[in-house]
Amino acid sequence: MGSAVDKSNISRLLKNYAAAGIGGVEIVPIYGAKGYESQYLNYLSPQWFAMVDYSVTEAAKNNMGTDIAVGTGWPIGGPQAGIADAATCLLIQKYTLKAGESLTKPVKMDNPKQTNLPGVTLQALMAYDDNGNTLDVTTRLNADGTLNWKPETGNWELYAAFAGKTLQQVKRAAPGGEGYTLDHFSKTALHNYLKKTDSAYGNTSHGIRSFYNDSYEVYGANWTADFFTEFRKRRGYDLKPYLRELTGPSVTDKVARIKCDYRETMADLMLENFTHTFSNWAHGKKSLSLNQAHGSPGNLLDLYAGVDIAEAETFGSSNFRIPGLRRDSADVRNVDPDPNMLKFASSAAHVMGHPLISSETFTWLTEHFKTSWSQCKPEVEQVFLSGINHVFFHGTTYSPSSAPWPGWLFYASVNFVPSNSLWPHVNGLNDYITRCQSVLQAGKPDNDISIYWPVFDAWQNPKGLDMPLKVHDIDEWLHPTPFYALVTGLQKRGYSLDFISDRMLQQAQGKNNRLSVTDSGSIYKVLLVPRATYMPTTTFEQLLRLASEGVTVVFEQLPEDVPGLHNTDEQRAVLKQLKTKLQFTTLTSGIQEYKTGKGRILLHKNVEEALSSAQVYREKIADSGLQFIRRADNNGKYYYIVNHTSSAIDQYLPFENIQGSHVLIMDPQTGKYGRVLTNNNGSAVRVQIKSGEAIIIRTSKKAFTGMGVWSYVNAQEKPVILNNEWQLRFTEGGPVLPAAKTMASPVQWSSFSDTTTQNFSGTAAYSTSFTLPKGKLADDYILAPGKINESAKVWVNGKYAGQLWSIPYELRIGKWLQPGKNTIRLEVANLMANRIRYMDRNGITWRNYHEINFVNINYKNFDASGWQVQPSGMEGPVQLIPVSVQH
Repeated sequence: MGSAVDKSNISRLLKNYAAAGIGGVEIVPIYGAKGYESQYLNYLSPQWFAMVDYSVTEAAKNNMGTDIAVGTGWPIGGPQAGIADAATCLLIQKYTLKAGESLTKPVKMDNPKQTNLPGVTLQALMAYDDNGNTLDVTTRLNADGTLNWKPETGNWELYAAFAGKTLQQVKRAAPGGEGYTLDHFSKTALHNYLKKTDSAYGNTSHGIRSFYNDSYEVYGANWTADFFTEFRKRRGYDLKPYLRELTGPSVTDKVARIKCDYRETMADLMLENFTHTFSNWAHGKKSLSLNQAHGSPGNLLDLYAGVDIAEAETFGSSNFRIPGLRRDSADVRNVDPDPNMLKFASSAAHVMGHPLISSETFTWLTEHFKTSWSQCKPEVEQVFLSGINHVFFHGTTYSPSSAPWPGWLFYASVNFVPSNSLWPHVNGLNDYITRCQSVLQAGKPDNDISIYWPVFDAWQNPKGLDMPLKVHDIDEWLHPTPFYALVTGLQKRGYSLDFISDRMLQQAQGKNNRLSVTDSGSIYKVLLVPRATYMPTTTFEQLLRLASEGVTVVFEQLPEDVPGLHNTDEQRAVLKQLKTKLQFTTLTSGIQEYKTGKGRILLHKNVEEALSSAQVYREKIADSGLQFIRRADNNGKYYYIVNHTSSAIDQYLPFENIQGSHVLIMDPQTGKYGRVLTNNNGSAVRVQIKSGEAIIIRTSKKAFTGMGVWSYVNAQEKPVILNNEWQLRFTEGGPVLPAAKTMASPVQWSSFSDTTTQNFSGTAAYSTSFTLPKGKLADDYILAPGKINESAKVWVNGKYAGQLWSIPYELRIGKWLQPGKNTIRLEVANLMANRIRYMDRNGITWRNYHEINFVNINYKNFDASGWQVQPSGMEGPVQLIPVSVQH
């Protein structure tokens, strides 16, 4: 905030982050806190760079990497982007003329905000009469804007097209980073921006691992100065005569085709002039490029593929069926993250062979100060299941030690900060993520199906102009499509897949009856084409080529038409001719088959039957409701499996890749692992997983040696209720530490009537003793408290036994127990909410920032004074469940 950093606080925080299990930081300068203006460092100044260099050095000492945003706030822009290079829009001014009339006013920009701005120029003046005639009268304009032309007959409407400026400023800019948003479609604009950045950076990356560009949130930027020229070069015809169709209210097929060509051109410019230029610049500094493509008016797959690390974003909260998972409708945004939106990033990386796919995770997961690590867990699991393997927290605000609690905070984040009362327990979540990512970054993705995304069905739409493909608009451009229905249906049935674009298909090859795009990228068993109304003939030709090279291509339905306006009839004839060549024969199942070269094309409305014919089989574990993602290496497969159903599952499940393999089970919650002695004659593995849990199953050609055997809980005996006297002692937090308490059975401290405990956010220890019978104990014991709000670290007989931080809030503790007397202590941490509520109810100032200051989940002024007290602590009965185990 305000780039108001110093060395001592940088060192302190980085050590704290590293100790909490965080593997790196991303520097994003934003607006500052009030009262600290004298400490602000101007963006790109020598003093600012000195702190960047120090941060990189200190991060490395803590075995952490450092990324940095190219700019401040978002989207990219600032003083390096002068008004001439600022985001550009198409502005239309209309005039009318009758036969014999002259235009009485000069054709000049009449918007006072645009007048005389550099780069605001007249691009074309087109005249249309009521008989369908069109004239380009641009050259009939005099230098002063007067028109040296008058129509001889008819009624005419004149469209003056100006390249204007959106005038959008960088949002949440840091000091020295204020200015206009960049024109993302102009290579010159980006070069000028980076040239000024280079003058500060020099010829070094300053040790930065990757340069980061935030999501595209440029509003109304639908043009660039040389768009007419680029359009003609790329689409083969002049757009100027169609200005009225492009910008008018008509919704005809012709208008849809013109707009499709316009959107394809926007996509080309976004990819070539911005994404590739940005990535090449980062490579020139021997660094990686990291980009959030969502929101861009382009083909998301190509944009994500154009950088080293594609970064998706989760925004909002999902409604999981996990019993006991808190989800208060008042504390969540009306946005459900869609894993298939995340798959655009992971698919692009898988296809191109980029090993890391990241995610800006937990943006607005819940209302401020009400997010538990247990709520984060299923959300990040959904991220992993979509193919993401490199999680970034949103967000962790630098805060000096001099700032009173809760320190500096960012208005849209979950607050992964040391002042969070749950911070002492964040290792539970971080260790879990680390274990998962160690597997999800290993080997290569193992998805069988490459499915074509028919972007032209989205682009060929007569409504609107540019089409930013936003996370928040998927109900319009993604959810209603046959592509989405097929993708979600197949995944639910247990098929694994990635998306592929038209551009990727141009590069694809068929080798050994498999599809691949790059040597390092994923290899697919089949190429699947969903129902698509529009498909370019060039794409259809590539599908035929790939089939001839040995790839099995499955069509749900052949495309009906070609997109765009240029040479439509000729292109339709080509498509018809190509389809006519497909002389299908009918197989016994009703599948239509056409053999060509080394491969074949299958056509069938029942895609599953066609996939079976192509020897692509689903994972039947999906029938249990479990979700999974696979990775593969030279020795075998990894299955990352999650139970987001409402029930526990304990059964033998079939795995497509289990035959003849040795099996290892790993528990990413605890880090425990063990080999499986029997897998039901090689056809299935016993999977024992409660709602809210995850496991990893590793299959290998080689035997697992030097490790223990996996144990299953086979039977439960009568629980032991820990009903001796309990002590409650508050150990850390505020606003003040409440007095210790004694109770017959543990209750949540928020249930006490005194305001001291109700206002408290922090950690408190519940402790008791109990006696187990002399002699042989049970095989193991499961500790199961009645309720935990929100996380508990457990000590048994003075030894740390583990952490209860997520559903089902159970822990196997048998190895620490002994016959006779035992002691147990549970150190419970709660949310920040109750202390924030206390501060707002007492008028204590804690949010005092420039620009947006601090808002609630609905972007209204934040005020916690009316909140209910949030449940905090532990509730009984606390059970100790004796169990027998089976190997």
